[in-house]
Amino acid sequence: MSVQSSQRARHGVLDRYFHISERGSSIGREVRGGLATFLAMSYIIVLNPLIIGAAADSTGHYLGGGTEPNLPAVAAATSLISGLMTILMGVVGKFPMAVSSSLGLSAFITYGIVVLPGMTWADAMGLVVIEGFILLILVLTGFRQAIFNAVPAPLKNAISVGIGLFIALIGMMNAGFIQNSGGVGLELGVGGFLFGWPLLIFLVALFALFVMWAAKVRGAILYSIIGASVLALTVEAVFRVGPQVGADGEENPYGWGLSVPTLDQNWFTLPDLSLIGEFNLLGSWQNIGIIAASLAIFTLLLANFFDLLGTMVGVSNAGGIKDASGEIPYSRRIMISDAVGTMGGGLGSTSVNSGFIESTVGVGDGARTGLANVVTGVLFLATIVLAPLAAVIPTEAASATLVLVGFLMMQQITRIDWTDVEIAIPAFMTVVMMPFSYSITNGIGAGFITFVGIKLLRGKAREVHPLMYVTAVLFILYFVSGPIQEALGVS
Repeated sequence: MSVQSSQRARHGVLDRYFHISERGSSIGREVRGGLATFLAMSYIIVLNPLIIGAAADSTGHYLGGGTEPNLPAVAAATSLISGLMTILMGVVGKFPMAVSSSLGLSAFITYGIVVLPGMTWADAMGLVVIEGFILLILVLTGFRQAIFNAVPAPLKNAISVGIGLFIALIGMMNAGFIQNSGGVGLELGVGGFLFGWPLLIFLVALFALFVMWAAKVRGAILYSIIGASVLALTVEAVFRVGPQVGADGEENPYGWGLSVPTLDQNWFTLPDLSLIGEFNLLGSWQNIGIIAASLAIFTLLLANFFDLLGTMVGVSNAGGIKDASGEIPYSRRIMISDAVGTMGGGLGSTSVNSGFIESTVGVGDGARTGLANVVTGVLFLATIVLAPLAAVIPTEAASATLVLVGFLMMQQITRIDWTDVEIAIPAFMTVVMMPFSYSITNGIGAGFITFVGIKLLRGKAREVHPLMYVTAVLFILYFVSGPIQEALGVS
């Protein structure tokens, strides 16, 4: 068999398994999209350790049980679990949605769970494993899929629009284009003005991306990230901008955000995988009690449950990935992979792992199948021993892609009938609550509760799927879970 025939045979197997041609893609586009997704979310390797690795639990110990932070171990574990779970999602779910540590839930675990008296990091990771197992049961019994199908189509579109605004805001804030003023809320740049090399890199990348996208340049997103990274490396080499917070604690508001782009690094390091398996499955039940542990699991479960729903809808709408009936193909497999990913996050001590909305960056660059996930996953695995690679790409270079993807997802807003007030108001609440409360879950909850409330009070209870009532009640409990914990004396 000739080399060309052999290549066609291999491509045929990949095409059939991942449905590449069926979804209007190609192997080249999948590889490019997978790389774009990795570049857009590689910041997680730097940021996740800073959230869960730099904070002590109630006993004064850090993740792994030591008395000092071990950020390299958290980074290595994040790369490993993200890589494995992303590949699993691609091979099993056949969906271009990368999986990694949820920053929102990582923050909740850090500041809301491990600080409970008697709680340890190992106990918290045990709760994550339990939560993932419950999610898996809900999927296997069909309950999770049933809830997904019970959501009205306009609300699904509103979720996509809200996520678009949310990730555009994330991109602008990651780049320092929009900042928290600490007083009146958000402001433009520093003190209301635009200044500094990192911000200039972001603006150049953003406008270059807009122009390339308008000109229908294939690979525009990837070119933007690579070009901006090269420009950032050059700027740092010449002007020595430095980080926003120096090693001596000195602040520089015009410095780089999460990572300083430089090639002056130790590129090859042996991975520290000591965090793998550092969890205590039932420790939380003994240390903080059944009620507190149950409420913690419930909060994790509900947030994870609907974060995936929103991310699935967002990725699907961004790429038009739907079957003949208009549903997301292999949705059951996607949910199973996500549940396994959650358990994997607990087993690997990297917090809850779930679908990443940054996957829409890869979808925007052509990814349509799980093959893109395989590419993204392999790149994550490579960073286990090549950890400095992630630090080379400053957030200012990658954030422009999130703004563009936000624009693309906003286009779903035309699918909502704004003249039908009974659905338009819930859709509006869904859209605005995501960026305003900085949470996908809060937006979905606000939309669901508003939809059910309006229908119920207008005497149209039969127009609401029974599962929507269940989820609305669960969201109400979710929103008041904090006061409930305080009333029960478990916060």
